[in-house]
Amino acid sequence: MVSPRSLGVARFGHVSRPTPAPRANRESSLTLERGLAVLQAVADSESEAPTVSELSRLVGSSRAAIYRLLVPLEERGLISREGSRVRLGLGVLRLAARVLPQLRQVAGPVLRNLADQVGATAHLTVADGDEAQVVMVAEPSSTVFHVGYRVGSRHPVHHGAAGKAITLPANGPKWVGSAGELQPGAFGVAAPVRGVPELRASVGVVALEWLDSDLIGPLVAAAAAAVTAALTDSA
Repeated sequence: MVSPRSLGVARFGHVSRPTPAPRANRESSLTLERGLAVLQAVADSESEAPTVSELSRLVGSSRAAIYRLLVPLEERGLISREGSRVRLGLGVLRLAARVLPQLRQVAGPVLRNLADQVGATAHLTVADGDEAQVVMVAEPSSTVFHVGYRVGSRHPVHHGAAGKAITLPANGPKWVGSAGELQPGAFGVAAPVRGVPELRASVGVVALEWLDSDLIGPLVAAAAAAVTAALTDSA
């Protein structure tokens, strides 16, 4: 004889099924995802601001749904509308202004440790278009002299170890060295910060004496990986 339990029927005659997630939660999650997709589509527009019809096609939602999604984004200043066209709003700049302070806070301990390990000035550099900009510097605590590297310094992204590291392919070398490219007599070793979406950055060291890339490279690469881990853990 086949028992009710073997048919998946509970003792009181009810089929045992997993408790479904509340519908409201699923709908809220879907709305958030579509709203973010709209914001990303506006940001990714490389020419003229997209229209509501174009956003409808890109996101895969109706025009009416796009209009509903635009309302909270516009209220928060993340987008602005000019007729049927949609542009990024100034609220995005306010969010972006908070990125560098948080990045510096996360990278600070890593750079200070690297500077003391190597006995050279450590730095975090990010790409800004075709330029590389130094956004944080840590100086070694026990050296007689070291390089003074100014936060805000810029140089072409294809020059110097810091810039070249940013442009290394994902399956390429783990670090790169340079000699005298930005300043005569200065040597640098840098490694890319990988695994953080939309962030093109590198961690490096600079000194006025020869830096052995084979020796320093693994330390710099480990520091760059530590920055990645800290950023992804805090996301």
